[in-house]
Amino acid sequence: MLAKVLSASYLGVEGYPVVVEVDISSGLPAFELVGLPNTAIREARERVRSALKNSPYPFPLQRITINLAPADIPKQGSYFDLPIAIGILAAQNLLPTEPLSNYACVGELSLDGKIQPIRGALAMALTIRDIGLKGLILPKANYDEAQAVKDIQLVPVSNLEEVVDFFRTGQIQYPDLKTPLPTPPQGTDLATIKGQHFAKRGLEIAAAGGHNILMVGPPGSGKTLLAKAIPSILPPLSEEESLEVTRIHSIAGIIDHKRGLITQRPFRQPHHNITPAALIGGGRIPIPGEISLAHHGVLFLDEMTEFNPNLLDQLRQPLEMGQVLITRNQYRLTFPAQFILVGAANPCKCGFYGDPVNNCTCSPAEVKRYFQRISGPLLDRIDMQIQVSRVTGDELFSSMQPESSSTVRARVQQAREIQLQRFRSTVFKLNSQIPQSLIETYCPLTTKAQKILARAMDTLELTARGFHQILKIARTIADLRQAEFIEPQDIAEAIQYRSFERLYK
Repeated sequence: MLAKVLSASYLGVEGYPVVVEVDISSGLPAFELVGLPNTAIREARERVRSALKNSPYPFPLQRITINLAPADIPKQGSYFDLPIAIGILAAQNLLPTEPLSNYACVGELSLDGKIQPIRGALAMALTIRDIGLKGLILPKANYDEAQAVKDIQLVPVSNLEEVVDFFRTGQIQYPDLKTPLPTPPQGTDLATIKGQHFAKRGLEIAAAGGHNILMVGPPGSGKTLLAKAIPSILPPLSEEESLEVTRIHSIAGIIDHKRGLITQRPFRQPHHNITPAALIGGGRIPIPGEISLAHHGVLFLDEMTEFNPNLLDQLRQPLEMGQVLITRNQYRLTFPAQFILVGAANPCKCGFYGDPVNNCTCSPAEVKRYFQRISGPLLDRIDMQIQVSRVTGDELFSSMQPESSSTVRARVQQAREIQLQRFRSTVFKLNSQIPQSLIETYCPLTTKAQKILARAMDTLELTARGFHQILKIARTIADLRQAEFIEPQDIAEAIQYRSFERLYK
């Protein structure tokens, strides 16, 4: 007999429906899987066999053929275990057929019939809702994650017997409502960092406008500590952003199922020995890389000059487009990658170029060669480039209390709300995302500000991209003081964050 069970899978960060077809026929006992399954799916034969035998259900000693349709898309993961087991039972007339046409199911089976959590549950729930099915049967551990999907019935189950009972009776025991675990505060509080007023101001502007920033300074000047403070001044994710981030992290398998949706902006800090596939995304069946895991958050590259220059150059397209395109023979996948790039680097190999206390032992050629590991085109895409000086003794012992992250975050939140209102009829939300064709529209300058910017263009030998980035930074500075027009002081401050690169020409 033939039975069909609805399920789902994902490719990239998008889900798609899958029909699990099960045929049981006379012949020598066999268990065949077709439909481009990977190793994990082929191993489902043994998991399903043991799960059925260790539950009160028979496993047929006949020829079993499983087809995962559509057959032309590669499939991965162990979440087809449950629909395969249900299909085998349905093909033996042990389950009613009507519920099978209204509900999809996903889940990994352990050998004793228990259902284990899976990756990508949120993406699958969205897919099942979009194709108009009544509900999704999924592991109980994934229930909190998928609850954000509206207009669909979620059926959380913990073992195979609960699934069979639901198909037969329509009844399910839902988990008790519980308050999600509180998310621990992210990042270092700025109040704990002495001095560094210029760098802190740069971080505030970067957070408010979504600008990329590179901090360069001697060892021990506090670059890493400052970078780790950025999450503490960023506003929480919106509901739409939270769904996007949670979906990506769920597919990558790094979500905390006890906390449900991710509400705080991600902060990713890859090691400089990371591979291209791990940073950008990839694999035989591509999965998100670090730049996609940092979507709507921060990608921090500590010791940026230690990264492979060819690897760094692969960031150019994601920084420009806010996404990364990965091509395979059969398909092209797009991964979202809208993040704030935060880089930290020493100014030279010894680390003391330009330091007033320690003498630099590098020759001018060595200094230039060292920093050329960050290519000009990439450096041009980093909106803000600031020098971080070592903290003085007076600053360390100062009785003046630095501003807290909560105070700065309030200003950042206010500036972002101004941007949301300004860009409400567009597809972008932040000043850093303003396309070149609309800069004049959204970045109006006073006459004096225009004159200052014109002089800076010639003096600093700015590229067209550098010119536009100064305007975007100045727009953010004006938003932080809630001003409609960009004034001379906004341009003057913005120029400070673009003059650093002259040191390495």
